[in-house]
Amino acid sequence: MTVAEKVREKVRGSYGAAVRAERSCCADAVPKGVAAQTAGYTRDELAALPQAAVVNSFGCGNPLAFSEVKPGQTVLDLGSGAGIDLLLAAGRVGPTGRVIGVDMTDEMIARARESAAKAGLAQVETRKGLIEELPVESGTVDWVISNCVINLSPEKDRVFAEIARVLRPGGRISISDIVVEDMPWWVRRSARLHCACVAGAISEADYVAGLERAGLVDVEVTERLVYERSQIVSLARSEVATTSLPRWLRSAAGRLAGRLAAGFAGRVWSAKFVGAAPR
Repeated sequence: MTVAEKVREKVRGSYGAAVRAERSCCADAVPKGVAAQTAGYTRDELAALPQAAVVNSFGCGNPLAFSEVKPGQTVLDLGSGAGIDLLLAAGRVGPTGRVIGVDMTDEMIARARESAAKAGLAQVETRKGLIEELPVESGTVDWVISNCVINLSPEKDRVFAEIARVLRPGGRISISDIVVEDMPWWVRRSARLHCACVAGAISEADYVAGLERAGLVDVEVTERLVYERSQIVSLARSEVATTSLPRWLRSAAGRLAGRLAAGFAGRVWSAKFVGAAPR
């Protein structure tokens, strides 16, 4: 098994377990369901969705906000999870459009399909696959969206190349993701913090450069949400709390992790990337 395969297997297991349990994986470190409420979705949007999609949302933003998706278009969601963005996209493309979700986790795919069926959205399809090797034909997609997923990939340049491949000429992207600056080596080597959307994240500049290397144009960041000190500390402590350490040692380790993590405030944020395929 390659290093990339080991990373994907760890992520797959972590997110599958998160669906079955009552905890979040991603960088805001809040209970399931609260993430969706604080990630840029409106109350009306969430109220119209099946509860299973909302409470199993692990995103860091709303990639569909102001994305100008039109009826009849095709939207592809990378790492579609429990389907919250699939359902919202389906409302925008309407019955004449098409929404495709790609995810590698069986539990997530099952939740997304259940939610789409309950909502009666025949235009939604979920496919099992890797975002580094999308099961989607070239040049067939009007929009690629993704919500706090690409940071988890161990082969981001492959993901960026796949995005460029599947887009139609003039097709667009709207991607919300975690970016980091100047993370120390011990954070980078933490499998737990990788699954928590931190250790595998890259800088904003590297993210933009990767999309441009893949051939996308007009790439820019339109929104930023910098995580506060309290959120970073909460993430560190929550990761320690799920370890197999004795209770007395977990408590001490949690306090230490919190003090160390406090120094990362201002260095982790959610960014929204937009861009397009050349015409």
